[in-house]
Amino acid sequence: MPPVQLAIIGAGSRGSGFARYARQHPDEARVVGVAEPRDPYRNALAAAHSLPPENVFRDWQEAASRPRFADAVIIATQDRMHVGPAVAFAALGYAVLLEKPMAPDEPGCRRIVEAVKQHHTLFAVGHVMRYTAYTQTLKRMIDAGQIGDIVSIQLLEQVGFWHYAHAFVRGNWRNEALSSPMLLSKSCHDLDWIHYLIGAPCEKVSSFGTLKHFRAEDRPPQAADRCLDCPVEPSCPYSAKRIYLERIRAGHTGWPVSILTPDVTEPAVIEALRTGPYGRCVYACDNDVVDNQVVNMQFEGNRTAAFTLAAFTPMGDRLARIFGTCGALYGDGRTIEHFDFLHNRREVIDTHASEGSILGGHGGGDERLMRAFVSAVAANDPTPVLTGPDETLASHLIVFAAERARLENRVVTL
Repeated sequence: MPPVQLAIIGAGSRGSGFARYARQHPDEARVVGVAEPRDPYRNALAAAHSLPPENVFRDWQEAASRPRFADAVIIATQDRMHVGPAVAFAALGYAVLLEKPMAPDEPGCRRIVEAVKQHHTLFAVGHVMRYTAYTQTLKRMIDAGQIGDIVSIQLLEQVGFWHYAHAFVRGNWRNEALSSPMLLSKSCHDLDWIHYLIGAPCEKVSSFGTLKHFRAEDRPPQAADRCLDCPVEPSCPYSAKRIYLERIRAGHTGWPVSILTPDVTEPAVIEALRTGPYGRCVYACDNDVVDNQVVNMQFEGNRTAAFTLAAFTPMGDRLARIFGTCGALYGDGRTIEHFDFLHNRREVIDTHASEGSILGGHGGGDERLMRAFVSAVAANDPTPVLTGPDETLASHLIVFAAERARLENRVVTL
């Protein structure tokens, strides 16, 4: 079959990352268009894929005003810019891969689901955690009854101290009004993952969480508004100079440095730190999202789950414990330790050993998601897609319920 033709809506970090799949697998997919308001990012993606000028757009509305010119769109705009393009491109007959979260609120999610069902759209959401070899191994073991019936799951999301400062204090996801709650923007992955492994409806949710640290009252007395001018910067673990300049000086030009400026050179990064949002003091930003949160869930069948989101960690893989009636599973994103009660025996499985390496981002999840989506579009068969509209809506509703529980200090029944 000919390669699946893709249009990229949003050419930032996620959009350009998904587009790389077409360059790595030209027999499977080809990027034929891009819509992006920022000139450097739009032009870079257009040049990388040799796009004709008529398929290079300044915004998604321009692309949607054309008759359908691709098989599928990948929508990787900001969180609050998902509903419009998702609904429009579904109506035009495109298959749609939508970056998570689906939308920042329940009405937006339901509007997207209604549109893709009305137009019989092949639809996937970028919950990449479902697609990793690690998750699929866990799912097979659970479904095969290797730990009996699931009783409870514990999951820790290690956001990472500097990653939190980058994305959720200084960056695009720092403010709920501009993006969405932290639990949705960062950890809808995690609640979706728990829901996927348990495989039953969630019934009740409670949650607690706050912005504990990155506030004006925690600011050191001598701190300046920007790290480049700050006398206490050398002793600050959240120093923008340390996070970005040390990386660029070590030759690292990818994420997160590439988020600051398309010109990934030391002078350009210094200028971005002097004038842009990523050079600000972490105690003098307009951030309001939580830096710690716990969510407790009760699922059908008397199963429970506990999720912890923590900014104050090294940046690391999620740590999971899955307790069953006949055994337990302990995972770190790559290896799985299986303890069998009957035989009092432990087995350790390296889920990446058979692949030789971690393919792409998110432990191989990006690559596997793209492979599933492209193959589904090529065959016009949604079977490879693990994150369709109903599954995604169900896990998003858990997130929204958890936020209501946190803000209203109560247990929410779904």
